[in-house]
Amino acid sequence: MSELTKLTIAEARGKLRKREITATELTEAYLAAIETANASLNAYVAVTEEKARAMAKASDERLAKGEAGVLEGIPLGIKDLFATEDIHTQACSHILDGFRPRYESTVTANLWADGAVMLGKLNMDEFAMGSSNETSFYGPVINPWRAKGSNKDLVPGGSSGGSATAVASWLCAGATATDTGGSIRQPAAFTGTVGIKPTYGRCSRWGIVAFASSLDQAGPITRDVRDAAIMLKSMASVDAKDTTSVDRPVPDYEAAIGQSIKGMKIGIPKEYRVEGMPEEIEKLWQQGITWMRDAGAEIVDISLPHTKYALPAYYIVAPAEASSNLARYDGVRYGLRVPGRDITDMYEKTRAAGFGREVKRRVMIGTYVLSAGYYDAYYLRAQKVRTLIKKDFEDVFDAGIDTILTPATPSAAFGIADQDMAADPVKMYLNDVFTVTVNMAGLPGIAVPAGLDGKGLPLGLQLIGRPFDEETLFRTAYVIEQAAGRFEPEKWW
Repeated sequence: MSELTKLTIAEARGKLRKREITATELTEAYLAAIETANASLNAYVAVTEEKARAMAKASDERLAKGEAGVLEGIPLGIKDLFATEDIHTQACSHILDGFRPRYESTVTANLWADGAVMLGKLNMDEFAMGSSNETSFYGPVINPWRAKGSNKDLVPGGSSGGSATAVASWLCAGATATDTGGSIRQPAAFTGTVGIKPTYGRCSRWGIVAFASSLDQAGPITRDVRDAAIMLKSMASVDAKDTTSVDRPVPDYEAAIGQSIKGMKIGIPKEYRVEGMPEEIEKLWQQGITWMRDAGAEIVDISLPHTKYALPAYYIVAPAEASSNLARYDGVRYGLRVPGRDITDMYEKTRAAGFGREVKRRVMIGTYVLSAGYYDAYYLRAQKVRTLIKKDFEDVFDAGIDTILTPATPSAAFGIADQDMAADPVKMYLNDVFTVTVNMAGLPGIAVPAGLDGKGLPLGLQLIGRPFDEETLFRTAYVIEQAAGRFEPEKWW
């Protein structure tokens, strides 16, 4: 039974359609795995057994009639940022205690329409603010990977740490995630999984708890590149309820997999060779370049001169938007309420008790940069820098570059409660150094496992594409996956 959880989405799809297995058997295998492992990994904050069984039963009926959707009977985990009707949706924050929406996010509605089965809601950094999944009200998620000869717990990355851990430890066939500054790609790199942040506007943001509205984008975390293509096809759509979603056809991403990359131009940006970058990351990058060249691609050195300003600009724009978006959590209509002498006192006490430390830090930064005396000096300037970052990418793509190859993270996964990171938030923010430019420019980016470091921990490479050209990312990522092989952790949980 447990071997069923090792099937990829594509493999499970094939067996379900041939009636070699049933959706109910597959779902029961995952529910049993969650029951055994979740106490050790803390990936799920809510498990929806009854709903999963009912959805699996309905899938089996459709499969029997030959009416299968493209994800019929595939059990998925859903990041706690996505609204799921009458089911726990709290963005892993104390301030949303007991919140059960009366509506479904567009992305999850698309998945259910295609026959997917919901296993439950996945842990994450509170309001998606974090790079290690340690800011969750429900406690940190544990990475299923461990360094060779060590039993020390490692972070799975953030904010989609629950999604990455659940996929890597076979607790769901695939998971939804969101990416504001690297929150899909960084955890994917830390856990040996595949994560794609599609172009801004490719997936609807309706029903996803907002962090920074001009940066947030939904995408999948899966075990391999093909599964990511299958899931993204179902997640993506135009949506009248989200005016930032783009009305253009969603391609068959899976069809791009296996296509040749011969003659493609792969850009290598010199600015991504950051100071103090570990030798292992440089070596991995060179290995990726070799694989691309061996597959017939042309390697071109490129420059993205404003890259060095991306991280500071991001940490002005994102908190500014967060402080505005999070103003609605005031204890009046839903969630936590701490009584006070008057309404202002109630607001203050509710927000003080409801928000965690990192969320408070970012709300304070955001409020500061938007305040009357500082708006022009900080927020306006950061938005101008953002325009320059976007222009850098446009110039490179206009010059004929098809995709850009970079490292995904500056290191492998680090320890939970790492003292260096805890003492210096900026050190934690530096985890996003290779990923934030993609959000600032609204581009698609994919992280794909490419090797192991000296301690046996997974490392990922990132590919950045032209707007709405996710197909090229799937093509090139598949080349890396084929060359590097697939990686899985040694089971200890």
